[in-house]
Amino acid sequence: MTARLEPWQQTLCRQPEQVAGWLEQYGSPLNVLDPSPMARNANELREAAKAADVDLRIFFARKANKALALVDKALDLGLGIDVASEQELHQTLLRGAKACDIMVTAAVKPQALMDASVACGATVVIDNEDELELLIASADRAARSVPVALRIAPRLSEGRPPTRFGFDADEVMDVLDRHRLSGGATPATIVGVHFHVHGYDVADRVAALQQSLGMIDALRAAGHRPTFVDIGGGIAMSYLDDGGEWTAFWREHRAALLGKRTPLTFQGHGLGLLAHAGEIFGEPNVYPAYQRPTRATWLAQILGATLSATTVAGALRARGLQLRCEPGRSLVDGCGLTAARVEFRKHRHDGTWLIGVAMNRTQCRSTAEDFLLDPLLLRPDRASSPAPSRPTGAIEGYLVGAYCVERELLTWRRMRFPGGVEIGDIVVFPNTAGYMMHILESPSHQIPLARNLIVSDEAAPVLDAIDR
Repeated sequence: MTARLEPWQQTLCRQPEQVAGWLEQYGSPLNVLDPSPMARNANELREAAKAADVDLRIFFARKANKALALVDKALDLGLGIDVASEQELHQTLLRGAKACDIMVTAAVKPQALMDASVACGATVVIDNEDELELLIASADRAARSVPVALRIAPRLSEGRPPTRFGFDADEVMDVLDRHRLSGGATPATIVGVHFHVHGYDVADRVAALQQSLGMIDALRAAGHRPTFVDIGGGIAMSYLDDGGEWTAFWREHRAALLGKRTPLTFQGHGLGLLAHAGEIFGEPNVYPAYQRPTRATWLAQILGATLSATTVAGALRARGLQLRCEPGRSLVDGCGLTAARVEFRKHRHDGTWLIGVAMNRTQCRSTAEDFLLDPLLLRPDRASSPAPSRPTGAIEGYLVGAYCVERELLTWRRMRFPGGVEIGDIVVFPNTAGYMMHILESPSHQIPLARNLIVSDEAAPVLDAIDR
């Protein structure tokens, strides 16, 4: 699966000595980030909204990547910031964000986060009645009102499991009444409606928007003055340009699970699929690395979808509503890669090659089973190497990491190395800025977390402020 590379990534991969020097200086693995593609990604969404005559406000979902340079870039672009913890909130404020720039969407909101949100005046997305009670208590103690977006749990098509996020729409008005939240001056001012939908299906977003607009109408009828609808994150993007590669992999992987060809994965790992009695069950538990539509086209299809006698865009305009969203992965598409040094090659007695890399699996892994992009192999000049490694010749094998467990695989797929692998070679995982670098990273075994190096055309490389 051939990853789409940004020009800056292509240039860097043609400079293996440069990357090797950084690994020597900062350690392996190393996350390398260039925030500049964020501008293009945001502009694609803005242009789609502009074409539909919709007022769009984008908030960068910080949880996708912890680098503060990305927060700085988002603010420079006029984006807001979506924060998921108290630390993210404080860091964002220190980078110069104003209250109106911040949405607090954390899945769990302890007292300290509520107090900090009230203190700065950020908009808090409320998920349940317990959160609402906690927020009202914080606002009462501070003697100030806090802007609130109510997260609702939309009901989707038959067979779709209910989301864990949000109020059932039928209970919202009763909850507000119980807490005496009218449209007047109260501890919590209802400013919008929010939802989070799993997956990337356009029809699901349209259904959720229809229910959200109904909630807006009910809130306004009760005296509240909400001004926006927020579709959350999950804005579709694609890591691959060639859909044929994606289709071919899954065809061959299914054949392998049925015993019709050699396995493509370590010990026949199913990546979410299971073979039984000659049939395949389950669904791939991976990000859809190739998909269409994406970003601007995806948003345009949502805004142009029919809703009663108008379109989604028309319904938003008729109500004078702003559309908000919190992309993470799709906003940092093209902004990063992860590089790590090869430390050993081992030819196991069963013929399997294992390539040991100085990193662990949490340093390039999300909640999915695998990251289905082909890594790149860079080979720095060996002229100055004190102990050149024995050549392997062309081999196939698996990238293994530093944790002391049998299934410490950096990628489940078997990799082909036509030029062999040498100690000191560099494995590059492309396009890792969205979740892959940080969401699961762990310093187990006392292995340090990867550092984050910021590169650009305008300035010398520098460690991100998160590492300083």
